[in-house]
Amino acid sequence: MNNQGDLRKERMKQIELSLKKAHDEWTRQDAKRRLLIEQMKKKEQSVLEYKETIETYEKARLLLQQSAEYAREQAKQQMETLVTNALQYVFGPLFSFQIEIEEQGNKAVAEFYVVSDYEGIKVKTKPQDARGGGVVDIVTLALRVALMETIQPKVEGPLLLDEPGKHVSGEYVYYLYEFLKSLSTMFGRQIIMITHNQHLAESGDLAYQVSIQDGISEVIRIDNT
Repeated sequence: MNNQGDLRKERMKQIELSLKKAHDEWTRQDAKRRLLIEQMKKKEQSVLEYKETIETYEKARLLLQQSAEYAREQAKQQMETLVTNALQYVFGPLFSFQIEIEEQGNKAVAEFYVVSDYEGIKVKTKPQDARGGGVVDIVTLALRVALMETIQPKVEGPLLLDEPGKHVSGEYVYYLYEFLKSLSTMFGRQIIMITHNQHLAESGDLAYQVSIQDGISEVIRIDNT
């Protein structure tokens, strides 16, 4: 009887050990699953941001391609000036924006470049290759404004921004919100934006902080006086 009891105890230990191993393995696999889901969400957001940027560039290209030669040159100069001003306002005077238009068959093809001055040497790169994501953010923002001001009939209404300057380094955020204020004044447009950046939130004439408590949104007005 004692031997049978010992065998039962040994079997129970083996079963408990197997269950523990299975539970530990499930925990590891579940952690991997949650990590992969989080990574997938970040990748999906990056793809969405990339698509939005490409869409802005393609709209600008289409405008330049479909315009008559004189109107095309005017639109080109307006875009170059506005985007150059934006880059210099945020990053300093060593940056400029350049549009090159080539005739390919019966179609004009536009390419966009950021020109940087490094110790007297001009370096010309595509926006997505220039100084990380911050440059892409500023170029895309300025191009959107240029499109709103250039397309006929003119697009009216406020400028809606979702996380403007998301990749702009902290040292340049102050210049970004000063640039946004200048845009609002220059073109007489209200700017409505969603941001997690406290400095940008505090720069607005009116700001609200939205948080979630137990699944319920709580809205608090931020005092920017």
